[in-house]
Amino acid sequence: MILPIVQAGDPVLRAPARPLSLDEIRSTAIQQLIADMRETMRAAPGVGLAAPQVGVGLRIAVIEDPPDYHEQIPDDLLAAQGRTPVERYVLINPELAIVDDTPAEWFEGCLSVDGYRAVVPRASGVHVRTKR
Repeated sequence: MILPIVQAGDPVLRAPARPLSLDEIRSTAIQQLIADMRETMRAAPGVGLAAPQVGVGLRIAVIEDPPDYHEQIPDDLLAAQGRTPVERYVLINPELAIVDDTPAEWFEGCLSVDGYRAVVPRASGVHVRTKR
């Protein structure tokens, strides 16, 4: 099911998301939420979606940057961004550690700020790990 994406200004986007327990992760409700988030992200279309963006204050994100998205982007821009296809991932209780803080900046959008794109500074390299 495609879920509504909440927009900037919604309090759920400012509140800390709650981590999930192992029992919650295994639950039918959370597995359905993950499936719905994937469907919502693809329909948007986007390359990432966090549970708070669909109004759920949990530490879950889905990401995917399929090769067919890259067909619409010039090769030089893909190279400049270091962008390569990313298979589907579900991140539960993710923690980021910066491994290369060299600034990387390019235009990007956010599904919760519909119709707006801006240059966003990011670290060039991060390590993502998940914990229970």
